[in-house]
Amino acid sequence: MPSELRICSRCVYDTTIPEIVFDDEGVCQFCRIHDEMEKQYPSGPEAARRLAALVSSIKARGRGKDYDCVVGVSGGVDSTYTLYQAVRLGLKPLAVHCDNGWNSEIAVHNIENATNRLGVDLYTHVLDWEDFKKLQISFLKASVSDAEIPTDMAIHAVLHRAAAAEGVRDILIGHSFRTEGIVPKSWTYFEGTYIKSVHKRFSGSAKTSVPVLSLPALFYYMALRRIQVSPFLNYFDYDKKAAGEELAREVGWEDYGGHHHESLYTKFFQSFLLPKKFGIDKRKLSFSARIRSGRMTREEALRILRDEPYPLNMDIVEYTMEKLDLTMADFDAIMATPVRSFQDYPTLYPYMRALRGPIHLGFKLGIVPKILYYKYIY
Repeated sequence: MPSELRICSRCVYDTTIPEIVFDDEGVCQFCRIHDEMEKQYPSGPEAARRLAALVSSIKARGRGKDYDCVVGVSGGVDSTYTLYQAVRLGLKPLAVHCDNGWNSEIAVHNIENATNRLGVDLYTHVLDWEDFKKLQISFLKASVSDAEIPTDMAIHAVLHRAAAAEGVRDILIGHSFRTEGIVPKSWTYFEGTYIKSVHKRFSGSAKTSVPVLSLPALFYYMALRRIQVSPFLNYFDYDKKAAGEELAREVGWEDYGGHHHESLYTKFFQSFLLPKKFGIDKRKLSFSARIRSGRMTREEALRILRDEPYPLNMDIVEYTMEKLDLTMADFDAIMATPVRSFQDYPTLYPYMRALRGPIHLGFKLGIVPKILYYKYIY
């Protein structure tokens, strides 16, 4: 590692993250956010009590309906375990999958096996491939490290639409800050105006059939339909390896060979594009989360990080370019384009920063969702 690189004294986040700051103890703000999250989602007996209360509330809100919650499924371990635990706890979930055209065969089989064995109905929303392909190409040309957010946004939009259509007020997502960590804004900025502005710049039109959640849509779903999103795994003593082994026994789940590699585009994005073009090693994200949670030592993480993030694999690059109808010359041009940030494009971020005071107050009062606060304000 370069000698001038400064690393957090508690985790392995470092000054390759542009917005990182350290306190007098050399601890980064992301560790402090983790500590705040620990207060909101305590572990141990209190977690079990809060989980039981959440499940009871979901059952009450869904009484008399075919489903009492919507669970997003991708075929990955996190989402499959969320669905598995929802059923085990007596909930009546509707499994919802957003198919963006990049599913691996293992991911498809995992979804089929889990829903069949658990007796859960599955709704799959298939994105228009030509529209989605154009949106992905726009983000590759934009030269930003946020190239996965069209998928992320579509997933959240599809989940909210499905919940509203079924009259369901609860969405469960397979996320745990103890294993997934706190994502820096400079790595992934998530917002509908940004998606549309990038698409307009590089395709000539902001119009797309790919679902995008605007702020008015969020207001409709959250305030009028009173739909709430719960990061379900925050209530569990969640260990990915142990969860995968349990799912293999109970629902025939299979490992797909890498962190979030159930999607072939994610495999290209995280194993090649991020480290080679942007110098972003996503291992730091999960390693830091595990260090903060006492599941890994900082020394062990630093030792592993000395190795190259991923083996050079041009096969996945060639596959991705061919699927996007791009040439390897197009790929070379993408790699050669200077790195840009979400702040180089029109977004709502300046307005959100201007409203920092009211948003902070709303967060403290429980009005502003945690995800909105941490994404725009911290």
